[in-house]
Amino acid sequence: MKASEIREMSADERAQKVSDLKEELFNLRFQLETDQLDNSRKLTQTKRDIARVKTIINEELLKQESANQ
Repeated sequence: MKASEIREMSADERAQKVSDLKEELFNLRFQLETDQLDNSRKLTQTKRDIARVKTIINEELLKQESANQ
């Protein structure tokens, strides 16, 4: 997922995306422990996607705070 795609989302969509990615990460960890995970790179990619979305959420919050001051 690219940052430009995330920036085009609304705040609600971003929050939902974080929730979906966390659920996916849980499932991937479960698959890893039960030796059902085929691609371990997917685990790292999901973690990075979560961090990317959270970073953009925080950027938007900082922009709003600086605009209010």
